[in-house]
Order: sequence, then structure tokens, then C-alpha cells
Amino acid sequence: MSWVEIVQIWLVAFVTLSLFSFLYKDNPFYRLVEHIFAGLSAGYYVGLIYHSVILQTMIDPMFRNGEWWLIFPGILGALMFSRFSKNYGWISRISLAFVMGNTAGIFLLSELHGKVLPQVGATMRSLNPQHQADGWTGVLLSLLIVVGVVSTLIYFYFSKEHKGVLGGVAKVGIWFIMISFGAHFGYTVMARISLLIGRVQFLIFDFGNSIKELFG
Repeated sequence: MSWVEIVQIWLVAFVTLSLFSFLYKDNPFYRLVEHIFAGLSAGYYVGLIYHSVILQTMIDPMFRNGEWWLIFPGILGALMFSRFSKNYGWISRISLAFVMGNTAGIFLLSELHGKVLPQVGATMRSLNPQHQADGWTGVLLSLLIVVGVVSTLIYFYFSKEHKGVLGGVAKVGIWFIMISFGAHFGYTVMARISLLIGRVQFLIFDFGNSIKELFG
């Protein structure tokens, strides 16, 4: 193991341990690493946006391909910096309105075709056992999906007070919502635990081996 690798490993170990130190309490080491991470992230994204957006999608097409109409989105982007002025900050609302309207229109179609329609199709499944790959098990699962979707939608129906049959169905919807939240939370915890395992393995094996190289 070379000295360059040892220095890199010790630097990464210092950052990792400094982040873990927040589990005890807030301290200068954690704040130092936090500021370094925020600064590196901001600098990285500034460079990424400059090269991938400003250069590749505006400057290069304008001067190489003659697409001078791109000056208009460039002006809209430049108007965003007017927010730093107290007197002319309102000009940035023009760009924000265009971005929000354009983004809403694009995501409306993408969400409709990517999530809403497939979800509707997955709910409207056949109840004929011959049309199900799992037979009667597939029929029961289809009924369970229908009950979950309908009861969840009824829970968010606020035009009528949840009493009687409507209230009972809404309570069933609450159970489905809680199960969904629990599944998403469990998935998130598993993802974070996998990251923690990777950091612990780095400290045990890589950092431990570097210590052996120096003091072993």
C-alpha cells in the first residue's frame, strides 16, 4: 500500500468518523465536514450545470449550428439572477412562471402515462381464475388491490363526513395507507443500513489495514 493510498484512506476515515461523531453531539469536526460537503456539492453542481446546460445546450448550438433562438431561454435564465437585487427581484418571477408552467405541463403527461394509467390498468384485473397466472390466488390478490385502491380513495373523499359505511371503508383505507408507509419506511431504512454497512466495512478493513501498514 503506497503512501498516497494511505493518506487517502485516512482522509476518508477522518471524514467518516467526523460525520459519525454527530451521534454523540454537535461538534466542530462534524460542522467542518458538513461545510466541506456543502461547498464541494455546490461547486460540483455549478460546474456540471455550466458544462452540461450552458455550454452544451445553449452556447455550442448557437455558435456552431446557428440556433440563435436559444438566446431567449438564455435571457430567461439570466433574469433569475435578478433575485439578488432588492429593487428588481420581481423580474425573476417571469422566468419562474415560465419554468413552473412548462414543468407542470411536461410532468402532467409523464405522470399520467407513467404512473396513473399503469396504476389504473393494474387495478382493473380480471377476476376469472383462468386469466390469472396464479389461479384463485391471483383473483384474491386482484380483489385485495381493488379494495385497497377504493378504500384509500374514499379516505381522501372529504365532501361527506366519514360516518356509517363510508367511515368504515375509510378506516380500511387508513390501514392500507399505514401498510404502504411502513413498507416505504422499511425500504428506506434498509437502503440507509446498506450505506452504514459499507462505511463500517471501510473502517474495519481498509482503515484497519492502513493502520497495520503503518504500525504493524
